[in-house]
Amino acid sequence: MTTSEINGDLLTSADASITYDAIVVGCGVIGPCVAVGLARKGKKVLIVERDWSMPDRIVGELMQPGGVRALKSLGMVQSINNIEAVPVTGYTVFYNGEKVVIPYPFKADSKPVEKLTDLVRQGNDKVLEDATVHVKDFEDDERERGVAFVHGRFLQNLRDMVAAEPKVTRLQGNVIEVLKNPKNEVVGAKVDIAGRGKEDFHAHITFVCDGIFSRFRRELSPDHVPEVGSSFVGMSLFHAKMPSPNHGHVILGTKHMPILVYQISPSETRILCAYNSRKLPTDIKSWLVKDVQPFVPKSLRASFDEALKAGKFRSMPNSFLSGRQNDVTGLCVIGDALNMRHPLTGGGMTVGLNDVVLLMKKIGDLDFSDRETVLDELLDYHFERKSYDSVINVLSIALYSLFAADNADLRALQRGCFRYFQRGGDCVKLPVQFLSGVLPRPLLLTKVFFAVALYAVYVNFEDKGALGFPVALLQGFSIVFTAARVFTPYLYAELIG
Repeated sequence: MTTSEINGDLLTSADASITYDAIVVGCGVIGPCVAVGLARKGKKVLIVERDWSMPDRIVGELMQPGGVRALKSLGMVQSINNIEAVPVTGYTVFYNGEKVVIPYPFKADSKPVEKLTDLVRQGNDKVLEDATVHVKDFEDDERERGVAFVHGRFLQNLRDMVAAEPKVTRLQGNVIEVLKNPKNEVVGAKVDIAGRGKEDFHAHITFVCDGIFSRFRRELSPDHVPEVGSSFVGMSLFHAKMPSPNHGHVILGTKHMPILVYQISPSETRILCAYNSRKLPTDIKSWLVKDVQPFVPKSLRASFDEALKAGKFRSMPNSFLSGRQNDVTGLCVIGDALNMRHPLTGGGMTVGLNDVVLLMKKIGDLDFSDRETVLDELLDYHFERKSYDSVINVLSIALYSLFAADNADLRALQRGCFRYFQRGGDCVKLPVQFLSGVLPRPLLLTKVFFAVALYAVYVNFEDKGALGFPVALLQGFSIVFTAARVFTPYLYAELIG
């Protein structure tokens, strides 16, 4: 039975009299992967979701190659099949009318995809052939592939995989409390179930996967709260003519905020327009006409103008939250509930899915009733995940600062970054490896970021000429200081904090 054939009795009949190996709170993107992975490892799992119907959201629509690789490791990559998903082969970056094309990295430059024992079987680490996803592209091509899709369709596939696992019990209800014993250890969850009321369910470990608006992340610490500094306003463009097919598009300029464009189905394209405040403009349509429309590439203007007329605008807050140790016995917070980054770089699912891969390797084969051993492994897991999560998280906030460019130094860095990409070679190869989630080396990211900053200083010297040397020298110090200010605190928070 699939989640598209939801039966109310089935989804409200979970047995509260037994102790499960694991309770998973939330069935977004990460929850299903945790539940399926644990079930394939032989664990008895209860997964609780407030609403099992297909969601309609504008987040989680573009997955970088690092996320696709993680799905392969989990034996769940066929979740991108038969949903009219659009393969992504790289990025096109526009800057004041100029553009540079950045393809995804070669597979030979990354380690082979790891196949997790018990999870990968019967070819489930390979995509299937369908109308839009082709085996030759994802399995045989020399370059990595990302993928974009309608979020709800992808999630429905993940939920169908959950339904197919005999060791997983699905429950529709609202988790209202994390249960604790007198030692302050987590022992399960209290769930409000329609027709049954509030019931306690017990497990050796409870996984909190309730997403960006998590109610339970504070179980780790009262101050584990995300920072919200900006927003995206999104629209659906239909039958848009893409400047670079199968590419994500980043549109930059000195007179406007970043604009992201990527195709999510053969007929639908998502456009996300950055607004540098957590509070949206009072008149969104007027703002889009004034501050976005003039900078949309010509090939997209017809579909953009139609979307403006339709007036179906949606927004999302852009949050940042460094991960914390899972140091509460019986509890594991994972996904956006634990750790968030700016969505500009599309790295959220990549971090979350790689977290699941690492989690399965660390605790998948343990006896969850041995809670002390599980806790020790979760503490190690926190430090092992830093290599990839710090790269993706810090890159997201650093690039947003450069691309939003709300002062002269950041505008100089923005210009220098684009000129750096135009150089090609390693000036493109390394940044796109970081972006795509296949190069988990934070110190190398630091080296590359400050190489970009120094190149921005050089570009500024060139622009000023010999007569402007004294001014350019002073500006050079200011540019490097600004680069350090937008990069170093976040790197410290990720690696040390």
